[in-house]
Amino acid sequence: MPQNNSSPAINNRATSKNSYDAIVIGSGISGGWAAKELCEAGIKTLVLERGRMVEHLNDYPTAMRNPWDFKHHLKMTHDITSQNPVVSRCYAFDEATQHFFVKDKEHPYVQEKPFDWIRGYQVGGKSLLWYRQTQRWSHYDFEGPARDGYAVDWPIRYNDLAPWYSHVERFVGISGNKDGLETLPDGEFIRPFEMTCVEKDIAGKIMAAYADRHVVQGRCAHLTDPQPIHLQQGRGQCQARNMCERGCPFGGYFSSNSATLPWAMKTGNLTIRPHSVVHSILYDEHLGKAKGVRIIDAETMQEQEFYAKVIFVNAACLNSNLILLNSISHRFPNGLGNDNGLLGKFIAFHNYRGTVTASYDGPMDRYHYGRRPTQPMMPNFRNVKKQEMDFQRGYMSFYEANRQKGSGEGIGESFKESITEPGPWNVTMSMQGETIPKESNHVRLSTDQKDRWGIPQLVTSVGYDDNDERLLKDFLNSASEMLDAAGCTNIQQIDTKQAPGLDIHEMGGIRMGNNPKTSLLNKWNALHHCKNVFVTDGASMVSTSTQNPSLTFMALTARAVNHAVSELKKGNL
Repeated sequence: MPQNNSSPAINNRATSKNSYDAIVIGSGISGGWAAKELCEAGIKTLVLERGRMVEHLNDYPTAMRNPWDFKHHLKMTHDITSQNPVVSRCYAFDEATQHFFVKDKEHPYVQEKPFDWIRGYQVGGKSLLWYRQTQRWSHYDFEGPARDGYAVDWPIRYNDLAPWYSHVERFVGISGNKDGLETLPDGEFIRPFEMTCVEKDIAGKIMAAYADRHVVQGRCAHLTDPQPIHLQQGRGQCQARNMCERGCPFGGYFSSNSATLPWAMKTGNLTIRPHSVVHSILYDEHLGKAKGVRIIDAETMQEQEFYAKVIFVNAACLNSNLILLNSISHRFPNGLGNDNGLLGKFIAFHNYRGTVTASYDGPMDRYHYGRRPTQPMMPNFRNVKKQEMDFQRGYMSFYEANRQKGSGEGIGESFKESITEPGPWNVTMSMQGETIPKESNHVRLSTDQKDRWGIPQLVTSVGYDDNDERLLKDFLNSASEMLDAAGCTNIQQIDTKQAPGLDIHEMGGIRMGNNPKTSLLNKWNALHHCKNVFVTDGASMVSTSTQNPSLTFMALTARAVNHAVSELKKGNL
């Protein structure tokens, strides 16, 4: 049975030794930002990470290796894929990156419905593995739930977050253009990557044919033109190698390891404790607030407690839900802050199932340069200002155009000649669809299955609904029409039928809101009923928007830390 989290600490010397001003659970994108902001404010901070230590530069063992340097030339063996059916479906999982991914058997969970839970347990978390696409959300994204009657009203609006977007963007380094679109607000950008000549042709033709469609170059967390703040971090220019998931020795893309954690460490206020599997948050019944965190040491299996005045939960969406669900006490028998019974509910994600491919009769004397880490994108144009379709919300679209490799036909000299000339131009357009948070889409603790540390396994019960199917159908048809209008041929529609989770954009379960009866967190990302515990990762999200979420996680975190520090200094936490 789980221990009562209100039990008092007995060893006062141990309590003093293990006490900090703040504890951050998780060292990924949002956890790294929490650590940076807290430490810069002079707050003695402990970061708890369940995985091993990974240091920038020192712990990227495959970063500079060539494909032929690997035993299987980057391919995975049948044994590995058969033993890891979930993580093997991730696009970034291969022989060069597998050490940064959680293997299926090592950390099991219960799939009540098919759900591909992709995880990275190490210092830096999935910030070493993310796809690095960074767009601001718009007014329409924060206003959508209240206007359209789904989820609950966001307790903040775009203007509340705009200065924090700028704060984050300047430090991270975001490549992009100022495009002047309401649906995709501009930010603090450095030089963008370029579209290929065919992408420019297609963009122009789509925008000429559809007044409500805007094609822009993708915005990504890559240093095309490092600024002084990035050089101070020790980072350099992106080399466009497309090996990002191995860890970047140039610091060309943003990660906790290359940027926020070293920055926090320089203050002298940061302590990182790896191999620390968080069991639960400790609640003090007498003080009416959290007092610390109980962990299981992943190596020794010993239980230990750490104490702080403020706690940031940034374990990534589903693990943050798990930790709060497992944090039971006399005051909170159903999980910390869970008076309304909604903890773990209203999980949402991004629908990535739709892809449309095509051919394009492009210039055969032109080619594309380098391995660009982004592609053109089209902000959502469905249900933006009002309900227009037979489904709620919409989708962002991404596309790219490049030339195939040579045919590779023949052997010997004929084979070599066949691969020296690139083939025709191909086009691929894909969707990133918003899903509607539903109470039935939830996670909960297993009542009979535990992990190796004695913590209940997580049960995932998350699936698609009719709204997702109608949205998918509209994307496939709209994308086909747009590519046809752009002069593409051989247009093919593909439904990958992939399970939720493979998008790696799960959100919700500990959502923000104005009303404690329908939400868990207030406008500052603090629990309504335990105001010194903040949740600022994907678990805090009310809705998913159609944009990528990581930039919003970072901005929410910086904003919440600013508030927490102010309250700490006033003695309110």
